[in-house]
Amino acid sequence: MRIFRYATVLATASTAIGAAISLESKKSTAKSTAPGANAATAKAVADAVTEATKPRDQHASTKYFHEPGSDDILGHYDTRYFKEVVSYEERTDTLHHMMRAYLEYFREAGLETWIAHGTLLGWWWNGKLLPWDWDIDTQVSGETLQYMAKNLNRTVHRYVSEDKEVEREYLLDVNPFAWERERGDGMNIIDARWIDTRNGLYIDITGLSETKPDEQPGIWSCKNYHHYQTKDLYPMRESVYEGVPALIPYAYEKILVEEYKEKALVVTNYEGHAWDQQQKLWVKKPGYEKLEQQKAEEREKHKQKGS
Repeated sequence: MRIFRYATVLATASTAIGAAISLESKKSTAKSTAPGANAATAKAVADAVTEATKPRDQHASTKYFHEPGSDDILGHYDTRYFKEVVSYEERTDTLHHMMRAYLEYFREAGLETWIAHGTLLGWWWNGKLLPWDWDIDTQVSGETLQYMAKNLNRTVHRYVSEDKEVEREYLLDVNPFAWERERGDGMNIIDARWIDTRNGLYIDITGLSETKPDEQPGIWSCKNYHHYQTKDLYPMRESVYEGVPALIPYAYEKILVEEYKEKALVVTNYEGHAWDQQQKLWVKKPGYEKLEQQKAEEREKHKQKGS
């Protein structure tokens, strides 16, 4: 699916997003929630979306997605579903199933998406998430983003693991500012999210568009100043991520080196983890929990100072 060329459609945006498909009528075809079992969930989602769109303050009044904090941990929860910082084990479990659910749904729905940024780096090492990472990054074409906004916005998707042991629900929420394909005020660089409704952890979804086709043909950009050439993205490579099929940009190594430099592909000790060559896994080092506890205490002190 080709990435669509940039077009200024802000006037159309508010109408299209405002007429977004209702929660009950547009569930996932393959992973839809059981009929009659979702009244409470649908109401909770609707209430949460309404709350999220209320202005917080003058500076952040245009910001759609909100997080309970701005650090590396609190900045990776959606406020609507955040209760508390989850444990290392729960985070790992959450992100694993969330990634599988997202990739499975998009493939079954025939929507093109691929993994990006730190998520792509995790794939480079062993086809898995980096265990110290708090979020997941994916990208879609502008065309796919447009379709999501018109047909899938604010839909809830039910996931059941292969062994039937895990059941989850995810909200696919498209930012009303997704139609604005340039950075704007910088408050809405994330175009959509796939959110775990249990704890607020999420997948960031950003669209790529050819924003200056006349001046820079074949250069695709997101709203956070990441730029890609068509030949570096396409043709997409078929691979596997967290045990399910996934698309990978064609020039993945070039993309990673440009974003993280060569050291990201060779350093084997990072963020309290060490690379185990035999297991092909990043292994948590002794003392990691103590480091996490220190970070939690620092957050609490900062919170108390601010109150």
